[in-house]
Amino acid sequence: MAENKTQPTDQSVDAFIDGIDREQQRTDSRIVAEMMQRATGTKPRMWGESIIGFGGTHYKYATGREGDWFLVGFSPRKQNLTLYLTCGINNLEEDLKRLGKHKTSVSCLYINKLSDINLLVLEEIIQKSVQIGPKALA
Repeated sequence: MAENKTQPTDQSVDAFIDGIDREQQRTDSRIVAEMMQRATGTKPRMWGESIIGFGGTHYKYATGREGDWFLVGFSPRKQNLTLYLTCGINNLEEDLKRLGKHKTSVSCLYINKLSDINLLVLEEIIQKSVQIGPKALA
């Protein structure tokens, strides 16, 4: 069975964030990292070259595919800040209505900049995602 392409690394999270070109995105990344660290009680870790993950979980799908992943994470992409929420977006519909300007996919939340959203609601979403966890996707 194939391993996940994205694996945890020993790359410095602080150095990665410090290397982000746009100042607003660096600041937003630090704020999201603090929220995720509070929600998980764990330190951040780089996954691959551009994802910052918090906590850990082992998953196994009905197909037999299994692996290790983080509980919540994010990546400061060129177009937006991408948040990875392992509980799935469907479990957060009511909260997302109160969030502000955003887009979603199955387990991702896309935010252009934190000033577009309600930060208290974002923190609630992150905490709820950690509490629900990946079991909701199984």
